Amino acid sequence: MYYVYILENGSERYIGRTNNLRRRILEHNAGKNFSTKSPTNWKLIYYEAHLSFEDAKRRENYFKTSVGRKSLSRMLADYFKRRSFGNQSSTAGKAARQP
Repeated sequence: MYYVYILENGSERYIGRTNNLRRRILEHNAGKNFSTKSPTNWKLIYYEAHLSFEDAKRRENYFKTSVGRKSLSRMLADYFKRRSFGNQSSTAGKAARQP
């Protein structure tokens, strides 16, 4: 089984593929990948499984295109909404109530 996955760290995202998802995430967070070396608190936000290496490679390459990124944004719209809602500060509501 081969996996295409998306990691997130704040506003940064990383798209990759592997045949061992758990090991790969541990490697990212241990700083063993040049592209995600710092900071090291990457969170898995999406993955999909493929039976063949070629299918996973094709899907990863698609997600790295502008059309693929737009598709991902639509697929993960609810996640992004919840994430941004949770990151709002509590003072935003207070400022709106003041005359």
